[in-house]
Amino acid sequence: RRLNVRVNIELLSISNPVHKKDLAVRLTDDADPFFLYNLVISEEDFQSLKSQQGLLVDFSAFPQKFIDLLQQCIQEQNKDIPRFLLQLVSSASVLDHTPVSLNVVETNPFKHLTHLSLKFLPGNDAEIKKFLASCLKCLKEDKMMLEEKLRKTEEDLTRQLSYTQQSLSEKSRELDKLKNEWTSYTTALTNKHTQELTNEKEKALQAQAQYQQQHEQQKKELENLHQKSIQQLQNRLSELEVINKDLTERRYKGDSTVRELKAKLSGIEDECQRAKQEVLSLRRENTTLDAECHEKEKLINQLQTRVAVLEQEIKDKDQLVMRTKEVLDATQEQKAILEESTEKKQSHIEKLETTIKSLSAELLKANEIIKKLQGDLKTLMSKLKLKNTVTIQQEKLLAEKEERLQKEQRELQEMGQSLRMKEQEVLKLQEQLETTIQKLEESKQLLKTNENVITWLNKQLNEIQMAKKLETSASAHGGARTAISPHGMPDRPSFPSSGINHPISPLYAYQNFPEAAHNKNVNSQCPIQFNTQFSKMNRCPDVQTATAAGHPANKENGDNLGLESKYFKKKEDSIPLRGLSQNTVNSEYLKPYLPAKAQPSPKAAVTPASAYFPG
Repeated sequence: RRLNVRVNIELLSISNPVHKKDLAVRLTDDADPFFLYNLVISEEDFQSLKSQQGLLVDFSAFPQKFIDLLQQCIQEQNKDIPRFLLQLVSSASVLDHTPVSLNVVETNPFKHLTHLSLKFLPGNDAEIKKFLASCLKCLKEDKMMLEEKLRKTEEDLTRQLSYTQQSLSEKSRELDKLKNEWTSYTTALTNKHTQELTNEKEKALQAQAQYQQQHEQQKKELENLHQKSIQQLQNRLSELEVINKDLTERRYKGDSTVRELKAKLSGIEDECQRAKQEVLSLRRENTTLDAECHEKEKLINQLQTRVAVLEQEIKDKDQLVMRTKEVLDATQEQKAILEESTEKKQSHIEKLETTIKSLSAELLKANEIIKKLQGDLKTLMSKLKLKNTVTIQQEKLLAEKEERLQKEQRELQEMGQSLRMKEQEVLKLQEQLETTIQKLEESKQLLKTNENVITWLNKQLNEIQMAKKLETSASAHGGARTAISPHGMPDRPSFPSSGINHPISPLYAYQNFPEAAHNKNVNSQCPIQFNTQFSKMNRCPDVQTATAAGHPANKENGDNLGLESKYFKKKEDSIPLRGLSQNTVNSEYLKPYLPAKAQPSPKAAVTPASAYFPG
């Protein structure tokens, strides 16, 4: 099985009774607290370990070397085939309560080399308890440190929270102020923009037709250009694909030739190395033979000196002639044997020299062949580089063409989207045109009704003027205050119940005529607010009027009913009319003055009128 093990290495120095240094190594597992193996190596134990395993390191340098080996194992642990391994081997099947050997192994394709093998003993109960106590002490210290850090961070966070809450309240106040300012600003802006929008819509309607024509022309031109460019690019693409295929074929051929040349080169290099090894071995043999020859020559020189001494002794001592002759014979025989051996060795040396010369010549030839192959390789590599540069340039060109194609496709899509947007805008503008045409027709109908009302009011004004003339004539003759209208009713009736003392003009009774003419479907129980203003006619003087109450909008069309502003221009020669003050007038008092068509319904109530007619 595979484990992550923690290795602790300590140097223990003991001074009592003798100064010693021990190396303590401990194996532990962070996941298993009962996994504990110890090893204590003294200097004497290290000497025996050094002699057993053939170590070349002293006891002082051993811990650092062991740490270096462990670091190499750590660097190689994540690889699929690690070079350095830590093997924990035990005799039993389980790693508990049995001695264990820790091996640092270097793996290669040929053999697993064990650089170091250390035997560890399992920890007993006392050692495990001591180890667990130290672990617990470290954990408690870490816990205390973390608690202090947590307390400090909590205090900092509470301070930051209070500060942020204060800043948040200030910012919220500022935000409220800004919101109020923004709402006022936005209302002003919306009013401005509505006016600008109406002006811009009119301009847009005019520019729309021009833009549509220009857009259709541009669309046709762009489509033609795009089709031509697509055809050109497609033709270019087909040509580039053919060129790319040829280049890839050439590249594959070049790769195959390079591989063959590399294989040949590796074979030649192997042969060269073998030849070099043979040369080295022959040189070593030659050196040994030279040493032997030198020794033999020394022996020959010694023997020659001895012979000279013996000859002198022969001259001096005739008695010892026989003995010296025998010695001479023996020495001559030995000399002959030595000469024969020297001749044989010289012949062997000559043969070796010839073989060395032939090998050197072969080596020179091999070096020349290698140089030629290297030159061929360089030329091939330069050709390959040229081909690669050409292919890279062509790939870049292809990428640029593809990017241009993609850009043109994106532009096409954007043009289509803009076309759709323009079509939607055209549809919206057509709908707005239809609504404006409907409003125009309704305003024309309103104008017609207003003209009818004006003609009728002109007739009434003429009758009033005639009545006034009759009053002036009657006052001149009889001094009567009241005048009878042509219809046989008093001209200006008073309304004591409503608090109006001065008489009211009969024209006030016709104020709800436009409302009665247009709003036939309105519920009679609803209060009606009138906006009456009289215009100057061609036949009679103008009537001076002032209005404050606004006319209610027509619920169906959203337009204002009543007369237009051109009918209410003030002139100096206008005849003032007596009218109502800001008091309510019941429409029942005005029924005799109204024609049958313009009389209000009995349920309709007249709102207070703000017009005052000075009389």
